[in-house]
Amino acid sequence: MSAESVISSRNCPALLISAPASGQGKTTVTAALARLHTRQGRRVRVFKTGPDFLDPMILARACGSEVYQLDLFMGGAEHCKRLLWDAAGEADLILIEGVMGLYDGAPSSADLAELFGIPVLAVIDAGGMAQTFSALAHGLASYRQTLAFGGVLANRVGSLGHARMLEEALPESLRWYGALTRDQAFELPSRHLGLVQGSEIEDLDRRLDAAADAIAETAGSELPPPVLFQAQTETPTRPLLEGVRIGVARDAAFSFIYPANLDTLRELGAELIFFSPLTDADLPEVDSLYLPGGYPELYLTELGANWPLIEQIAAHHRQGKPILAECGGMLWLCESLTTLSGDRVELCGLLPAQAKMHARFTALGLQRVQLPMEEDHAELRGHTFHHSSLETELEPITVGECPNGRKAAEAVYRLGRLSASYIHAYFPSNPVAVAALFRP
Repeated sequence: MSAESVISSRNCPALLISAPASGQGKTTVTAALARLHTRQGRRVRVFKTGPDFLDPMILARACGSEVYQLDLFMGGAEHCKRLLWDAAGEADLILIEGVMGLYDGAPSSADLAELFGIPVLAVIDAGGMAQTFSALAHGLASYRQTLAFGGVLANRVGSLGHARMLEEALPESLRWYGALTRDQAFELPSRHLGLVQGSEIEDLDRRLDAAADAIAETAGSELPPPVLFQAQTETPTRPLLEGVRIGVARDAAFSFIYPANLDTLRELGAELIFFSPLTDADLPEVDSLYLPGGYPELYLTELGANWPLIEQIAAHHRQGKPILAECGGMLWLCESLTTLSGDRVELCGLLPAQAKMHARFTALGLQRVQLPMEEDHAELRGHTFHHSSLETELEPITVGECPNGRKAAEAVYRLGRLSASYIHAYFPSNPVAVAALFRP
């Protein structure tokens, strides 16, 4: 019997970084802590709670490794348990960025922290605030007695003197994790779907280092207390895609890809071959295609001009080969997309649909969708968030629903072996259903 087989628990310092609300600076603080401890020579694993593609890009740059989702709805408790167990076996510190406010949503960041016994670090925007900062921290810490509350960090303070005043006002039961001032050097730029992609921020490392320095100056770099993570008994994934070559679009226009989705395809036995719709004129020799979301609206000229690749995508479709297109990938397959300025750009034309960009979100929320398949339990989970709309006479084969009662209910379209939707599916939620979408 191997040593690994008898290990049932692992200790690793961990924090879940949350806040009273969105916009308090969770991503900046999580990235700063990751960079701070990485510079100390520690191996830091970072996770993101809730559906998100953009924050993890920043966090991955800060810690030097891929950032996975920990989501109790999309992945489930056992999936989250497995990810934490694996991380605890290799990391000196686990950081988890929460979603929205600490107690917001169902499930909430607090639910995740409580389930796994992870202490919460609350990031509070302290601009224009004095001793009330302590009262707010106390309220977050005491609202749910079963939640482990680790401490607090003050964001956007006016000065180091302001930070010291906030620290002195805290009760002894709450640890002070430092402060960040209102400094443009720390700010992370954003656009219509959230933060700007990490690869596009030229001085990102300088910003991360500056924020890490500020935390070190105001609180040091001591590790949080260790958390006990339990082993999980895994059910082996059947190789339902063994020998299947899947072409995955991946570049600046199509970058919304969960690492866990790629892991799932590989665990199913697929071989992944990446290509760029922006720069590649030739489609690799593949059996199936995965066209994820991203920012195609920012690269319409390049995408619309790449007719050699468009013709090969169309040929792939005519041959009856599988294609899964999500959100931005679906937009690329439409007949056209109209920008906010009214410019209409012709695209692939595989879907008899016209897309149009809007200034505001047209849908946002978690999604569960029942796919019409021969196999039982064909529910896939994921989420939707987009600033565009679709006009088409195609009838959907099914429609998703939001578990939190939001109006978001995304259609899934099927045209031959092409499946397209605004839904960003989380493949670990149902590997069998995913295999059916890609299997030739």
